[in-house]
Amino acid sequence: MLRQTLAGLRLLLVATVLLGIGYPMAIWGVSRLPGLVANAEGSQIVMDGRVVGSSLIGIDPVAHDPAHDPYFHTRPSASAEGSLGPGDPATSGGSNDGGSNDELLAAVHERRAAIAEREGSVPEAVPADAVTASASGVDPHISPAYAELQAPRVARVTGLPLAEVHRLIAQCEEGGLVSPLAVNTSTLNVAVRGAAR
Repeated sequence: MLRQTLAGLRLLLVATVLLGIGYPMAIWGVSRLPGLVANAEGSQIVMDGRVVGSSLIGIDPVAHDPAHDPYFHTRPSASAEGSLGPGDPATSGGSNDGGSNDELLAAVHERRAAIAEREGSVPEAVPADAVTASASGVDPHISPAYAELQAPRVARVTGLPLAEVHRLIAQCEEGGLVSPLAVNTSTLNVAVRGAAR
């Protein structure tokens, strides 16, 4: 019985060292490899030495004065209280409503009208991704068409030349080879804020 107890304790000690110390240290070491550090740390966006967000999580910014809104907006979130507006980043998920759902269609029409009014455009010019929620609800990516729709307002409010805003949009585009081009609003808003100083 003593031999079995000692064998069990030795196995427990070896498993604890390997799985409780060795494995976590190996995973941490792999995360320090060049090219993996940013992902391992949450893809943080740093501005002036402060973490201001993540390039993987899109939280729709709310302007203090809606009439002077300097931000590029993400897609709507299914967790938002109104048709537009920030969702709760702690709650991730889509609406799971089908295209023939009356509530979804009403929300899409309401969003299209609100975005057209905010951007000083006609409802027909509002792209589909501007009025439909992403599957996660916290996707920072929008279509280049939606970014271009918002560019004149952002240029007007921030005082940046429209050509500079277009350059920043192009700088924040991702994808394109296998996936469609998308603009990361998290990095774009930081770039606009930095350029508007």
